[in-house]
Amino acid sequence: MRALTDGDLAAAHGLSQAVGWAHRLDDWRFVHGLGRGFAVDEDGKLVGTGLYWPFGTGFATLGLVIVAPDRQGAGIGRRLMTGLLEAIGPRTTILNATDAGAPLYEKLDFRTTGIIQQHQGAGFRVPDAPLPSGGHIRPATMADLPAMTALDSAATGLERPHVLTALLAVAEPAILEQDGRPVGFAVCRAFGRGRVVGPIVAPDAEGARALIAHWMRQHHGSFLRVDIPEPTGLGPWLVATGLPAIAPAITMARGAPPVPGTDVRLFGLINQALG
Repeated sequence: MRALTDGDLAAAHGLSQAVGWAHRLDDWRFVHGLGRGFAVDEDGKLVGTGLYWPFGTGFATLGLVIVAPDRQGAGIGRRLMTGLLEAIGPRTTILNATDAGAPLYEKLDFRTTGIIQQHQGAGFRVPDAPLPSGGHIRPATMADLPAMTALDSAATGLERPHVLTALLAVAEPAILEQDGRPVGFAVCRAFGRGRVVGPIVAPDAEGARALIAHWMRQHHGSFLRVDIPEPTGLGPWLVATGLPAIAPAITMARGAPPVPGTDVRLFGLINQALG
């Protein structure tokens, strides 16, 4: 096992394709540029990957733990996880697990804290999602970064200004204003088979629906994906628009999870690795 480098990303992309994940090579470049990772080689071939993203001294997310299909069950996943957790140290670690991966994480003291439901498709209709009274959606710029960072931190309990800075450089961000004051935002960017909307931060479900509908309108006919925490209540609405639910992920934490604020909520993830 060794550090994952830029030179490994093409092979890492091949691994994710082998297990049926939709990540593009550019998606690997984006997340690798924000985090740190490990690679496992066997006979000169990349057979395993795992990455983590520290958020200050208190928290980290972990993801893209992949083992080549023909080498699963050989202890490579456990070796990767052990190395990742040693590198993360005492931080609370958060991940979104598949059903297949969850038993290993439970043995490493991870506990289930929630469910993430993935909704995706290209045959959606643009819903009628009126803005709250006094609400307005506009494009965001780098000048909005402080407000977006504060909203994201309140919604997640995490400090992620560097992630939002990177997103603004490659994505389309939109701000939800209430009487001229930023109260939420949603980012849309190329990812996987099409585009993903996330993060989505809003004061309530009405605002979240308006932000999602904004991006549906902008990219009608494209393949769109939204990953939502299950308690948001947006699932039936997304299904009704034509974005069916796919296999859920299990949110797990090792340590005390972050404590979000109460004024805004996280209605959609950046992706399942970064949260």
